[in-house]
Amino acid sequence: MHGKNTLRIMFLGGVGEIGKNMMALEYGRDIIIIDCGATFPYGDDMPGIDLVVPDITYLVQNKDRIRGMLITHGHEDHIGAIPYVIGDINCPIYGSRLALALIQNKLKEFPKLKAKLITVKPRDIVNLGAFSVEFINVCHSIAGSFAMAIKCPAGMMVHTGDFKIDYTPINNDYTDLERFAELGKQGVMLLTSESTNVEREGHSMSERKVGATLDELFAKYSDDRIFVATFASNVYRLQQLLDLAEKYHRKVAFTGRSMVNVTETAYKIGEIKFNRDNFIDIDRLNNFPDKEILVISTGSQGEPMSALTRMANDDFQKIKLGEHDCIIISASPIPGNEKMVNNVINRLYEHNCHIIYNDLADVHASGHAYREELKLIHNLVKPKFFMPVHGEFRHQKLHKDLAMSMGEQERNIVLPQIGDVIEVSRNGIKKAGTIPAGQRYVDGLGYGDPESIVLRDRKQLSEDGVAVVVLGLNSVTGEITSGPDIISRGLIYSNEAEDLIKEAKQTIVDSINSQPEKQTDFSIVKNDVKRVLGNFLYRKIKRRPMILTIVIEN
Repeated sequence: MHGKNTLRIMFLGGVGEIGKNMMALEYGRDIIIIDCGATFPYGDDMPGIDLVVPDITYLVQNKDRIRGMLITHGHEDHIGAIPYVIGDINCPIYGSRLALALIQNKLKEFPKLKAKLITVKPRDIVNLGAFSVEFINVCHSIAGSFAMAIKCPAGMMVHTGDFKIDYTPINNDYTDLERFAELGKQGVMLLTSESTNVEREGHSMSERKVGATLDELFAKYSDDRIFVATFASNVYRLQQLLDLAEKYHRKVAFTGRSMVNVTETAYKIGEIKFNRDNFIDIDRLNNFPDKEILVISTGSQGEPMSALTRMANDDFQKIKLGEHDCIIISASPIPGNEKMVNNVINRLYEHNCHIIYNDLADVHASGHAYREELKLIHNLVKPKFFMPVHGEFRHQKLHKDLAMSMGEQERNIVLPQIGDVIEVSRNGIKKAGTIPAGQRYVDGLGYGDPESIVLRDRKQLSEDGVAVVVLGLNSVTGEITSGPDIISRGLIYSNEAEDLIKEAKQTIVDSINSQPEKQTDFSIVKNDVKRVLGNFLYRKIKRRPMILTIVIEN
């Protein structure tokens, strides 16, 4: 058991990486969870994987001690894992109206899951066991975003969540700097602050500047159809686009399931306002002049099946692009997506469209604080201890350096990694061990271990192909009665395959016939064929394909 008046913080995601944000706070017998995010698969080693979510082994083992889950905002990297873990820990979830509405939409796909969702507003305080949690309004790229002030007998912790400081925000959705300053005067033991944009000097651009740029583009391309691809969750951007559609007398069509769902959800709870008579179905675009059309689309990240990508590939039956179309990509590529986004842009240029993206005009504003904004929070909160979170290791390290440049002591700063247990009290902060942590993979509706044989098989198939051997054997004598036949895929070019397959068949026959006693245990025969063929193929072509052996009893 940890010491009295000590707060323990356990990181299940969101440190040493972008996305999959989740951490747990523990004091005495009480545990609270902050966020429950997912990330998308990255690299080529996750074939067939839809989502990556945190490993919650520790929370499952201690589920009776969990008092609640607190959501900073409704982005996927903060709520995306909830459907896959809430059934195992079964705790109430607290968040803004929009965040909970988006969670509710997700849970509809899992009808057996039941979750208690409790709406909170800025400056609301929730008591959960030894913890008292205050929700503080912050500006981000989605409405209903919170920082949190968390009090327990050990002291006060402030967690910023994702935020920026925008002095001219849409819907007057300001970051509550006044409250941060008041908390700083009370005495903050620990600050955990996001680090995503710590590499960027100065201040982030206001969302209103994006609106002004979009207004200029609507005026410039007044005779063309206008397509805008952006993040579905950025309701401030959607609101500005809908306002511009009304200003320039354009009908609005949406493409992309997530775009439609978020817009409908935000409208129902009053986060977006628009005239429904201005909406048209995507099938009706040809019923209106080009100058009266605005299409708001998914696909700003170059996702292969998104609407924008299919348009670029001329694979969207309802829309054919041409020289009288203006395409605005109102987003920046998420790290790792640059190649996909560039491919889409190149394909769009082939259609002779007018293409506008962030390198050419201010059509996107980040939702994350730049260095001067991070400094301001440090100055207001005045923490005794600090942990940079929500970033890869380099972001955390640079945020540590920034804090030290402002006078914070190196001994009072910890860079946590996934699985770390950090203990903090008024007397100090330290790493105090680890818990089971890492990642789990979501495949369809399945949820499993990253080392599962299914994933290993997929990787083998994708890298080395497959060979299927069909062989007939006499069940009494063990002699070959038919075959062997070998069917291969992804193994070797067809013009080289005939001789190789012929030699492989003879190798299998020679191996079976060379046995001093004919084998009638077919499981042993299957293993022998797999071994002999595997060694032969590696010797010949330096590949180790998946080998499946089918023995037919005669």
